[in-house]
Amino acid sequence: MMLPARLTSQIILNTWRLRHHGTCYSNLPSLSSNYLNNQRKTTASTHHPENSLQSWLLNPPTRLDATRKRLFSLSAAGIVNSAPTPMQPYLRLMRLDKPIGTWLLYLPCTWSIGLAADPGCLPHLGMLTLFGTGALLMRGAGCTINDMWDKDFDKKVARTATRPIAAGEITQMQALVFLGGQLSLALGVLLCLNYYSIALGAASLSLVVTYPLMKRITYWPQLVLGLTFNWGALLGWSAVIGSCEWSVCLPLYFSGVMWTLIYDTIYAHQDKDDDIRVGVKSTALRFQEQTKPWLSGFMVAMMSGLIVAGVNAEQTLPYYATLSTVAIHLTHQIYTLDINKPEDCWKKFVSNRNLGLLLFLGIVSVQ
Repeated sequence: MMLPARLTSQIILNTWRLRHHGTCYSNLPSLSSNYLNNQRKTTASTHHPENSLQSWLLNPPTRLDATRKRLFSLSAAGIVNSAPTPMQPYLRLMRLDKPIGTWLLYLPCTWSIGLAADPGCLPHLGMLTLFGTGALLMRGAGCTINDMWDKDFDKKVARTATRPIAAGEITQMQALVFLGGQLSLALGVLLCLNYYSIALGAASLSLVVTYPLMKRITYWPQLVLGLTFNWGALLGWSAVIGSCEWSVCLPLYFSGVMWTLIYDTIYAHQDKDDDIRVGVKSTALRFQEQTKPWLSGFMVAMMSGLIVAGVNAEQTLPYYATLSTVAIHLTHQIYTLDINKPEDCWKKFVSNRNLGLLLFLGIVSVQ
């Protein structure tokens, strides 16, 4: 189909201006809005859009825009969506599109590595990288185990029904093989550490495997998650020093467990109605309307543990100034929380990544 002469002349004129006057695209005279509107109306009434080149030029297919966004997205979800189609279910199974869990697993490791650094020295970058890789792999393995245990539950909950195993994109056998691959790679990371740390890291595997079962038998699965997710508070120090200094590591580990009880109770409030319906338990159901007093108690316990760890690690004023900021962040998080609004629970939950990074920066600033 030939383009209308008026439309063609406008395109030629704009091209000439661009070449000879260096005019920015943003300053090019646009095609007459009245003319464009008339063309849309004419095209809609006389031609099927899909058969009209003119309509395509005036109204580019939305699929083209979606493809462009997909190609240029650097977000975690964008990276997963840009991966080859056969890989995508496996990447979603390990929650690569939702990195908040990896951050929450990794951050206690960074605290411990930072506290173990020699005075005046920054944390070892290679060790931070190694633990970051391990956190990514172990979080993926934990999610795979969780989804294998919870396949039948996930099918009954709208938020989890699209998970790859529940949706039938991946079979149990395929998930088991994928789990073996993740654990093998994680073992390779662990073997880069000293013998003490290898034994200590291996000891956490029982928690990784059994945590998903806890929601079936206790209202405190978040406590078991805390024991699992904060193992890096022990492992990071031992990887740097060669063994644990328990006067530092245990208070730090305890603080991490309290922190997990805070953020995962908030997270659990998103699913409390579904949890009641399918018959699983959580601290959100245990605390109900008394959630904020419980979370406040966990916050006090967390801050107390961090103070003890700091004293025993001979931290200086910047560390304690950072703890004050952390306490303010937690206080705001807890007392502005609306436990009956899932979107607010999610917002508060993900803000804990910033809290953990803040604490790490406070530790590093002392060095």
